[in-house]
Amino acid sequence: MRWSAHTALTLLSTRHLRSLIRDCTRRSSIEAGKKLHAAIITSGLAASADSFLYNALLHLHAACGSAIHARKVFDEIPNSHKDTVDWTVLMGSFARHGMHQTGLRLFVEMSREGVRVDDVAMVCLFSGCARLGNVEVGLQGHGFVVKVGLSSSVRSCNAAMDMYVKCGQLSMAKRVFDEMVERSVVSWTVILDGVVRWEGVGSGRVVFDIMPERNEVAWTIMIVGYVSVGLVREGFSLLQEMVFGCGLGLNYVTLCSFLSACAQSGDMVTGSWVHAYAYKTMGNEMDIMVGTALVDMYAKCGRVDTALKVFEHMKYRNVVTWNALLSGLAMHGRGRVVLKVFPQILKEAKPDDLTFTALLCACSHSGLVEQGRHYFRNLEALYGVTPKIEHYACMVDLLGRAGHLEEAGILIKRMPMPPNEVVLGSLIGSCSVHGKLQLGEGILQDLVQIDPQNTEYHVLLSNMYALGGNQDKANLLRQGLKNRGIRKMPGMSSLYVGGQIHQFSAGDKSHPKAMEIYMKLDEMIQKLRMAGYVPNAATQVFSGFDNTDEINVDKLEEIEQALFSHSEKLAVCYGLISTRAGSPLHIFKNLRICQDCHSAMKLVSHVYNREIVIRDRNRFHCFKQGSCSCSDYW
Repeated sequence: MRWSAHTALTLLSTRHLRSLIRDCTRRSSIEAGKKLHAAIITSGLAASADSFLYNALLHLHAACGSAIHARKVFDEIPNSHKDTVDWTVLMGSFARHGMHQTGLRLFVEMSREGVRVDDVAMVCLFSGCARLGNVEVGLQGHGFVVKVGLSSSVRSCNAAMDMYVKCGQLSMAKRVFDEMVERSVVSWTVILDGVVRWEGVGSGRVVFDIMPERNEVAWTIMIVGYVSVGLVREGFSLLQEMVFGCGLGLNYVTLCSFLSACAQSGDMVTGSWVHAYAYKTMGNEMDIMVGTALVDMYAKCGRVDTALKVFEHMKYRNVVTWNALLSGLAMHGRGRVVLKVFPQILKEAKPDDLTFTALLCACSHSGLVEQGRHYFRNLEALYGVTPKIEHYACMVDLLGRAGHLEEAGILIKRMPMPPNEVVLGSLIGSCSVHGKLQLGEGILQDLVQIDPQNTEYHVLLSNMYALGGNQDKANLLRQGLKNRGIRKMPGMSSLYVGGQIHQFSAGDKSHPKAMEIYMKLDEMIQKLRMAGYVPNAATQVFSGFDNTDEINVDKLEEIEQALFSHSEKLAVCYGLISTRAGSPLHIFKNLRICQDCHSAMKLVSHVYNREIVIRDRNRFHCFKQGSCSCSDYW
């Protein structure tokens, strides 16, 4: 005899149904739970179901389903039958799905209904405020904690401190910490994170050393803090102490945190050690997140070929892994390689918007105009990806670099959203390259409205005025910035030698080996001149705006000396005297490399037979045997 779903369900008591739904929740069997929920509705049992059955369904959808479905079930439960747990379960669901603003509104609704608020609800509230950076609501929540007597709750206080730290209110976080009667290792870890983040690793180390107990998170915060500011020896020493001295293992979250810090700072020493550790502990079954982080780290540290090898040996890959590889190849000017491997993605994963951002960026950096146009036109039709502002920015950059400024301008006007600083900044950069002064003037006005403090675009336009023979306008533009107290961001270049970072600014003489560096600089300039190097004075004359005096021929020698002491040239000279002959040099710069330094580095790579890899703000330049990987297209 076969029973219908309706007959089978009617034979089950509500208690049995609740038991089945809760079992689905425990097992995270959302599909089975959804079918059971659908059967309850179609069988007509929903109309007679009690509130306890809806409570069970709420917990199912909130724990492993959709926050929207959870809200619908929540609204069907009478307010008189909703307890604190129901409210906090829904708030937690909103938090997990990134609906933090909705979660904050739910907390207000909960308070108005007179529902008892517990520490779980406060954790949800503070978490939402932290993610949104909403310190105003966080302050109100803190006051509420004190008012209802939850200030003795360690969980509530920890969440409040975390909120204050992430909102930049370290003094308030310290106040909560000082007023706590009881503290956990999490309490100490939160305050450590805040001190490292806002006061630096030196102050953080003081807190770290007095912590009564340290967990893996505390160690990670301290090590990542050291690595992020270039204190490789200190970070690596602490990492070894953590693993070998304290016997703490590194899980995938910790490994990814270390690799992310290495990628940002260019620290290959720690990054390679983490790779070896991951391979030793995970082998061929390496976690996909760790493998992806390794690909990203090697690419951002200038070792894109190593990134490719890691990628090829990964047993499992997803779209995030592919995006990390494509972005790395794009930054290194391997646009044709990106186009070659792109079809393989379709066999393994569904490309997303970030995939196409990387693809279009690769086309832009390699001058592949037709290919970029093709993929942009077919984003939605062939791949189901709605173009975002990042895709438009890539296309404006691609067209502008190639000299198609009119087409880039038309594209901006047709954008379904207003252009941002990246889009307009790309176009004014292209105006500078192609000498389109009038167009650049109009774009600058729009950029000033978006970010009045940004100096880069003013300097670009000032250079264009001066090179066009209008020195008065160039001086006026720079003087205006000076009068407003806005100064150009100084260029900084750094490289790792002997496990330690060495940083240089233009004209820097603070390094312990400054005398040797400048002696090497004199020698290098002489050799470059013999190889045909001619200083590009135009890039230096108008690069700053502290001096509004007109530049004349008498100052040419002074200008050239300033060119010679650019930060990347000093970094290269230090690398030449501090590393073995023939070894590659990897330099990291915070700004875009200037034309003069780019020309000089090509000659340095040939004269000294060195591979020089420079990561500037936008991309990598690999100088080898007198040429650059960007093909002078950047």
